[in-house]
Amino acid sequence: METFRTKLAPGGRIVVPADLRRALGLKQGDEVLMRLEDSQVWLYTRAQAIREAQELVRKIVPEGVSLVDELLQERRREVEKEEAEAAAFQARKAKAKTKKARPRTKKATG
Repeated sequence: METFRTKLAPGGRIVVPADLRRALGLKQGDEVLMRLEDSQVWLYTRAQAIREAQELVRKIVPEGVSLVDELLQERRREVEKEEAEAAAFQARKAKAKTKKARPRTKKATG
């Protein structure tokens, strides 16, 4: 691993050496990410961050499992539950309304 030297410029700016910019495929105006980890600063591109996240997910998720399908199934179950709760609420509301609407009859005394 090659080491590059640079100096801290006014305002905390750091110039990324040209060889390192070329190695990372960086151009002026590109966004880079920085992370502080164990007193070390890591500089990487958005594409590298995405690849790293994908690799982590691949290690965790079993082969052949689709997280999209899992999420969709979970959401469908939530929707079914919400619809059942809404239907039960409407049924209770209609029942309460029916009780109030029933005319009361007086008992004949006799």
